[in-house]
Amino acid sequence: MSKIVIADSSCLIGLSKIGQLKILPQLFGKIIIPKAVYHEVVIRGSGRAGAEEVRNADWIENQKVKNELAVRAFRIHLGFGESEVIALANECQTDFIILDDWKARQTAEELKLPVIGTIAILQKAVENGFIENLPTILENLRNAGFRFLL
Repeated sequence: MSKIVIADSSCLIGLSKIGQLKILPQLFGKIIIPKAVYHEVVIRGSGRAGAEEVRNADWIENQKVKNELAVRAFRIHLGFGESEVIALANECQTDFIILDDWKARQTAEELKLPVIGTIAILQKAVENGFIENLPTILENLRNAGFRFLL
């Protein structure tokens, strides 16, 4: 049973930095990313963590947002990728959107969109037996520059 999951760049980059991007298809099957997230991770991020992993992942699908007006409205307070993730989630019957930015999460929650973050994904991966030793993985994530509170 595949879920519809739309991801922002922070999760893709963070999990790539610690060699754990593979948990996304294990947990969810296919992941959808809007064009702005692809551009941020693969094009602008060329040569950095996540760029090649995302470019070569056959389980990541790029999708264009139809409602450009919504994207422009979200852009007042959010980044381009986050704005497209939320707009795309509004267009799809999404099971989850993966967002880590506080403002983006708040906006998505106000719109009654189901939000999950990178840390919760790692917790789900442990619960499903895909990874072990969550404290070490969280330490690796923090050491890779990913900011979070526990």
